[in-house]
Amino acid sequence: MNDLSDISFSRRNLLIAGALSATSTAIPLTAEAQSAAPPPPPAPSPPSIAKFTFQVNGQQHTLEVDTRTTLLDALREHLHLTGTKKGCDHGQCGACTVIVDGRRINSCLTLAVMQDGAKITTIEGLGTPDKLHPMQAAFVKHDGYQCGYCTPGQICSAVAVLDEIKQGIPSHVTADLNTRPLLNESELRERMSGNICRCGAYSNIIDAITEVSGRTA
Repeated sequence: MNDLSDISFSRRNLLIAGALSATSTAIPLTAEAQSAAPPPPPAPSPPSIAKFTFQVNGQQHTLEVDTRTTLLDALREHLHLTGTKKGCDHGQCGACTVIVDGRRINSCLTLAVMQDGAKITTIEGLGTPDKLHPMQAAFVKHDGYQCGYCTPGQICSAVAVLDEIKQGIPSHVTADLNTRPLLNESELRERMSGNICRCGAYSNIIDAITEVSGRTA
């Protein structure tokens, strides 16, 4: 009996000793794994700031902005010209259209610093409530808007469209590239196709542009 008891006790001690040995072996491995963890990512670098000057609605402005700032955000957030609207922010709706050096562009697709020295016209620079631009007055007369969100971009684009036709710049539907584009409905619809009106006031917009084109032709 004593011998069997001694054997049983010895087996228990053996199991305990084995468990302790396995634990002591695993601890250094865990510590080694922790020490081999990848270092934390480096802190992000500070934004690059650029200083530039441009003219907006006849007034000179000098800004210092993050080089990633779009012209749209510079106009709205820094100059507080909120007439220019942020619609899709992907250049697909035309709500942010402004006129830069005589040409219409989507201000959400260009960086502000790229317009150093440029002359920019926004909806605020076309007319005032007391003295509307002819295109603004025509939009009011022909109900060329409903919610009005896209209207600033529509009007800026419409003004530029008439200038494009005057200059003889062809569009996709211009039949003869050697002659001046016709000022007709198909030309106007094609040239205005980049300006989306979610309210569906397209026919009224064309009527407004057609009326103004008759005055300026």
